[in-house]
Amino acid sequence: MLNKIVLDVETQKSFDEVGGRSKNHLLKVSVAVAYSYPQNKFLIYEEPMIHRLGELLQEADQVIGYNLLYFDYEVLQPYFGFELKKIPTLDLMVEVEKVLGHRVKLDSIAEATLGTNKIGSGLDAIRYFRAGQLDKLKEYCAEDVKITRDIYEYAKNNGLLKMKDFFETKEFKINISEAVVRENKQKQVSLF
Repeated sequence: MLNKIVLDVETQKSFDEVGGRSKNHLLKVSVAVAYSYPQNKFLIYEEPMIHRLGELLQEADQVIGYNLLYFDYEVLQPYFGFELKKIPTLDLMVEVEKVLGHRVKLDSIAEATLGTNKIGSGLDAIRYFRAGQLDKLKEYCAEDVKITRDIYEYAKNNGLLKMKDFFETKEFKINISEAVVRENKQKQVSLF
């Protein structure tokens, strides 16, 4: 079985607190959740144990997410001594943007394709973190990972996705190629 990982990251700080969307590396991780296909389970990492996520990612044949390349990886990069963008990655937001010519929110794809919605927002996650509501934070992040995994599976199996565009549902074709076994995997040297 291919070692595929579905990933989502929540942060401790908002864009406003770090000086805008170009400074994702300053947001700091509150929690990260990874779904492991080989283990068939969700793995949860709080900031003090984030190096374990690095070990998992380095062993992956493919990492799947929604806005991974321009958000999650940028938030995570300061924690790791290897370049995340060198890991084979399927960023579903980028794939959708290639087809449609613009970005689409995860919730819009989830509602139209799966008939479900996200249970909160990134700002809710920051509030949960600050209030010490770690169970709610982990639940929110895990639910985003589940939605992303289910969207990936739908696109791979059906060759299409749907999106909500105001009051209309639009269907579009999308080609999701299967991952391949990755050679030359590196080991994370712990920074802590």
